[in-house]
Amino acid sequence: MKREEIIQLFERFNGMKILVIGDVMVDSYVWGKVDRISPEAPVPVVSVRKLEKRLGGAANVALNLKAMGAEPVLLACVGSDRSAIDFFDLLKEQQLRADGIVSLNRSTTVKTRILGNAHHLLRVDEEDDTELNTSDSKQVLMQFVRLINQEKFDAVIFEDYDKGLLTEELIAEITEQCIGKKIPVAVDPKKRNFAHYKRVDLFKPNLKEIKEGLKISVNPKEKESLRNADIELRKVLGHNISLITLSEEGVYVSDSIADNKIAAHLRNITDVSGAGDTVISVATLCMAAGISKDALAAFSNLAGGLACEKVGVVPVDKAQLLEEILRLS
Repeated sequence: MKREEIIQLFERFNGMKILVIGDVMVDSYVWGKVDRISPEAPVPVVSVRKLEKRLGGAANVALNLKAMGAEPVLLACVGSDRSAIDFFDLLKEQQLRADGIVSLNRSTTVKTRILGNAHHLLRVDEEDDTELNTSDSKQVLMQFVRLINQEKFDAVIFEDYDKGLLTEELIAEITEQCIGKKIPVAVDPKKRNFAHYKRVDLFKPNLKEIKEGLKISVNPKEKESLRNADIELRKVLGHNISLITLSEEGVYVSDSIADNKIAAHLRNITDVSGAGDTVISVATLCMAAGISKDALAAFSNLAGGLACEKVGVVPVDKAQLLEEILRLS
């Protein structure tokens, strides 16, 4: 793409409205200093300097979309506990809508990361990852129907973290309605529902998810191996665009006509947390804008790399991403 076209693309992001459906969570951080080992066990003692809570999971995808200038709308569930209050407070703080959040009788997911001397030492998860029952799932579907009939969305993202919100039936019903309304659907999958996202527009697994989901061996260094995996994936899903993230090997992108492997750029990797959220956000906006699959892959690949340079789950900066793309174009 030409320089002017790229700038115009980023300006178009500002007018887009994206519905994000998936597992939300609170990312909690304990920042501290380590200067001794515990006398009770051979583990570091973290002297706490700062406590912080951030939006995570599908809510971080919403933050990334907002950082790109788009208007995200979340459709998700939380529990009826103290962490749900924290979640709603964070939504308000980040000026994100809460009208698509369903409160249910279950635990709100919280991931607590403990960092000492800027190094990630430990993560503690609090969650209920059982699938929603029929009654709770129906509440989520009703919220979807309300939103999709009242508002015009440029795309829908399924952000699946295997925490129970997304069931096979819910995925099928939402996808069917999106197809009927000609709303493009993008997916960031996990293992449980991997084979359920049929006929979507953009499917973005990572290498581990491809191997586990298809139960095959894949060599990320060999394009032919990736192409064979993609052929098997298409037999299962019948989707349009595959965007397979390969960590330090970059990304593989394909449609029913052609494929491409795009190398990663050298980065000072600090933390990979949330990089996938950034990739699916930028890729979805590019898809909704109708640009080529290769440009979509290149831009989202760069965005994911920038996210890895920051500690913790942090949205990518739009101006920085645009500058990086223009520099490399």
